[in-house]
Amino acid sequence: MLNSALALSQVAEFVVLDRNIKLPKTKEGELVHFSYTFLNHGKAPLLISEIKVQCSCTSFEFPKEPIAPGGTGIIKVTFDTKGKIGYQDRTLDVYSNAENSTYTLRFRIVVDNKK
Repeated sequence: MLNSALALSQVAEFVVLDRNIKLPKTKEGELVHFSYTFLNHGKAPLLISEIKVQCSCTSFEFPKEPIAPGGTGIIKVTFDTKGKIGYQDRTLDVYSNAENSTYTLRFRIVVDNKK
């Protein structure tokens, strides 16, 4: 019984220090690259299984290998501003084995169509 209780308390914990990013104003047609650094504050390895985005204008890369307890990882994001004008507010839903299994990241940017 005690072993079961100990096993249940050993979970991964996904933590992002800045989960809401405001990007500088940019011109339409540019690719904007940025990243989110995350930590595993849990007691078990953290494994990201999937990330879902609102549209194909947002692409990403994330670590496929487990992040050890106390370890860090980076989610690299590219936002394609082609055809996007004005205020853009986008989210990435990160799915993992963490206790907070779905974690939403957000970024905002203003895209200017003046050349």
